[in-house]
Amino acid sequence: MQSEAATILTLQKAIDLALDSNLDLAVARREIEATQGQVIQGQARPNPELAYSLEDQRAATRTQSVQINLPVEMGGKRAARIAAAERGRDIAVEELNVRRIEIRAAVVAAFFETLAAQERVALALDSVDLARKVTDAVAKRVAAGKVSPVEESKARVAEAGVRVELAQAQSELRNARGRLASLLGANPPRFTLVAGNIEALPPVPSFDSVQQRLSVSPILRRAQLEMERRRSLVDLERSKRVPDVTFSLGVKRSNELQRDQLLFGVSVPLPLFDRNQGNLLEALKREDKARDELQALNVRVGTEVMQARERLDAIRREVEVLQRDVLPGAKSAYDAATIGFENGKFNFLEVLDAQRTYFAAKSQYLKALAEAHRAAADIDRVLGDSTPNADKPSNQE
Repeated sequence: MQSEAATILTLQKAIDLALDSNLDLAVARREIEATQGQVIQGQARPNPELAYSLEDQRAATRTQSVQINLPVEMGGKRAARIAAAERGRDIAVEELNVRRIEIRAAVVAAFFETLAAQERVALALDSVDLARKVTDAVAKRVAAGKVSPVEESKARVAEAGVRVELAQAQSELRNARGRLASLLGANPPRFTLVAGNIEALPPVPSFDSVQQRLSVSPILRRAQLEMERRRSLVDLERSKRVPDVTFSLGVKRSNELQRDQLLFGVSVPLPLFDRNQGNLLEALKREDKARDELQALNVRVGTEVMQARERLDAIRREVEVLQRDVLPGAKSAYDAATIGFENGKFNFLEVLDAQRTYFAAKSQYLKALAEAHRAAADIDRVLGDSTPNADKPSNQE
């Protein structure tokens, strides 16, 4: 891995690293290679058989024969076998595509979770810095005899509370970094910072767009291919009801008659007892099962993606309210209390209250931003990624 370039991690770099190093993708590629072997085997024809027989041990009356038996598959067995193997290969290819999309969605969600946690730590550090300044200012007033020593004790308790919030934010950041690093195949993390614009929210897809993308969803495509494979297996089992024909051609040498005789034969099994009825019934029922699974998956996936869409829409509305109404007011009160305290107009409790209000509002804002990106990642996980450049999400509806 390119550890020397991983100090600052962008979203696109994180996605590239994950797709390059993820072991699940290597497993999926091996499965494609294995299914290619099934296709090759399905194309193979039955081997001819060389037979030799000897009659009578006495040289004068001995008879020897050599013949070649050539099986001929009937009922379209070979074509059905090839079709079933090719559908299996198609499923393996689609499985690799699904795994790529799932990994990308997981990386996007983990990346923005880490970015939000990073911003919360920066916010907590500012709060600790302010709390320390307040404590120092109160200590100087106590030393000057302007306020009671009890005020200094209260300020130090408040500062300790802010430091606890900082420790919690740092713990959340370490956990988020660990989750992101595990997706990149690097544990411990080989990056120090993640760089991105968490406020560039992904758009809410329209209902028509969701339906169009849902019709070509990789998850549903994989289930559709499984149903087609089961249908091919039904055709294969049905073809086995038709018995194969074996043609024989050879030469028979009789010492007694002192001449060669041409041998020709045809053999056909009589399907009196075994007509492959059990295997055919199983294949038919498994085709029905695959069809039912496809229908159930269609409903489940449709519900899941619509819920993710609604969640993204609701979060975007929440973010707009926080941006328009909550954050400006909380920031204004925070700045006013800070300036007022420095000028001796407010006490430290008023500053602390404004600080906590702003900290809570900004934390809620960052959490909402991370949730918005997670909801968009959930949509892409189901429908497939439609963003040409994942590192630059659009901010338009």
